[in-house]
Amino acid sequence: MKDSNDPVERGKAAGKAADKAAGGAKGPDELRRQIQETRGQLGDTVEELAAKADVKGRARARGAELKGKASEAGHVVQDKAAQAGHVVQDKATEAGHVVQGKAVEAGHVVQDKAVQAGHVVQSKATRVGHAVQDNVPRPVRTAVTNAVQAGKRHPGPVLIAGAGAVVAAGLLRRRHNGHH
Repeated sequence: MKDSNDPVERGKAAGKAADKAAGGAKGPDELRRQIQETRGQLGDTVEELAAKADVKGRARARGAELKGKASEAGHVVQDKAAQAGHVVQDKATEAGHVVQGKAVEAGHVVQDKAVQAGHVVQSKATRVGHAVQDNVPRPVRTAVTNAVQAGKRHPGPVLIAGAGAVVAAGLLRRRHNGHH
């Protein structure tokens, strides 16, 4: 089957029309009309052949078409990347909130344990204090109480005496551990 859009086939058809016109025109007006028609068909055929022969122009058109498709694909990829970025950001925010909640819980547990330990230490200190108070003779308690009150009134001499006691204890400890 012959393609009616093929320029070669159209050229053959124009040639047949010209043969028919030359042999079958019924007058000069009809002959002019047939010539005009044949010229129009030949002009269209020449334009179509020139367009097919214009490789550079066809390459430009194809390049523009491919550029458009690539640009569209780029926009699709860009949109998908933006969506993925939002998903990752949402997941990271959610994970941050979970970690923050667990940290708060852990902080409360540590705080509760510290309060419990503080109560235990306070209770033991109170028991030891009462045991010492109950077992220390009255004259010693009176002397210690007087020394503490004097230290509150005149802290300088108490600090010097305390420093001397620390140095003496350190020297005794060194001597006891074998360091002369």
